[in-house]
Amino acid sequence: MMAEMDWARLLDLERLHRPEQNRSPHRPAYDQDADRITFSAPFRRLANKTQVHPLYDHDHIHHRLIHSIETASVGRSLGLEVGYWLEQQGKIEKGGQAIVAGLVHAACLAHDIGNPPFGHSGEAAIGGWFAERFARGEGLFADRERCFAEEFEAFEGNAQGLRIITRLEMNRPGGMRLTHGTLGAFIKYPVTARVRKSIAARDGGLKKFGVFESERGVLETIAARTGLIAGDATGTWWRRHPLVLLVEAADDICYNILDLEDAFTTGDLGYQDVVPLLAQVADFMPRDDRGESAAEKVAVLRAVAIHKATESCSAAFAAHYDAIMSGTFDRGLIAASSQAASFAAIETLANERIFTSSRKTELEVMGRNMVHRILDGVLPVVEALAAAEWKSERLTGYPRQLQRALGIDLRHATDAYSALHALADYASGMTDRYALKVDRMISR
Repeated sequence: MMAEMDWARLLDLERLHRPEQNRSPHRPAYDQDADRITFSAPFRRLANKTQVHPLYDHDHIHHRLIHSIETASVGRSLGLEVGYWLEQQGKIEKGGQAIVAGLVHAACLAHDIGNPPFGHSGEAAIGGWFAERFARGEGLFADRERCFAEEFEAFEGNAQGLRIITRLEMNRPGGMRLTHGTLGAFIKYPVTARVRKSIAARDGGLKKFGVFESERGVLETIAARTGLIAGDATGTWWRRHPLVLLVEAADDICYNILDLEDAFTTGDLGYQDVVPLLAQVADFMPRDDRGESAAEKVAVLRAVAIHKATESCSAAFAAHYDAIMSGTFDRGLIAASSQAASFAAIETLANERIFTSSRKTELEVMGRNMVHRILDGVLPVVEALAAAEWKSERLTGYPRQLQRALGIDLRHATDAYSALHALADYASGMTDRYALKVDRMISR
């Protein structure tokens, strides 16, 4: 049986790459983390990235930035509830409630920062392009083993997010240099694609990989500082930080409930479609004698449903505390809560009516083709860089023009593996609107 994780280590407020940095007595480290994320360029770009519903002329539809802010709000509330319970049970020291809530809030702000344009279909598009190239096995794609092909072929926004906040942003060791506690709460799947294959039988809910090989050292540092390292006779691996479950729950609550409200707003679903599902979560039905519009009733139901779901997830955390702290809990808090059936019904309707809507399907087809054309168009830049022995100052002609025109960052491209990441960095960092601009530029 694995030893229980230690909250004193899990809530570590020292910073990646700068553990000796003095803390301000007036600004908690987790608030500084939230500020660093909020004022970053990758966070701002989320304003022009699709959440679920395609971006179009409707001011009330969620995009990635609004979703991230709302998830952070729910995450902070969930952190306060769980933190209060932990204090009352003597699991953490007095004052720890604020630290729990602050770390969850900061991690929630960053949770989608690595997502590409066009929603989750953008991830599939990037992965599909790399899979086609590795299948040909030519040039930069000839050595699958050394290039860790599996992490490109199943491109993962969570892993890209870790790369952004610990390496690319600020272009310095440690990136934003967030606290170990925030980073632990951020890493939803603390495993590389290759290592995950060897721990499938004990993955503790690791449905995907969440760390590129290029950031494995970062994961090892965070795991060592926060006590997430585990292992047995077959080797070393990493456990999920307990606060990951709160970040994940806040995300699940927001996208499930707010996707319904968005679908009602766009007309993809009717009032009679969404109200019974929201009312089931909220345990509440709006009255008809107050003169409220249908949209106002849905908004009230949404608010109450979020509150009720947050309470249910907090209770599930307490109920499964021992398994969570031993690293053996292998579900999400929603699935383990009293609201599991209600959220399953929401997901069923979303799969049947929202994710298959014509506008969304059109976006997926358009986005896939656009991403593939852009990657095809940008590939000659890194091919020319390889021919120039990875010295960008030697680029000439069209590759040099294209690199300058598009601002492709080649500073981390020093071999085939890192060059492929430079391609993925560029493609995943685009907004929906910028991708359209680049596609027009290079396709004519």
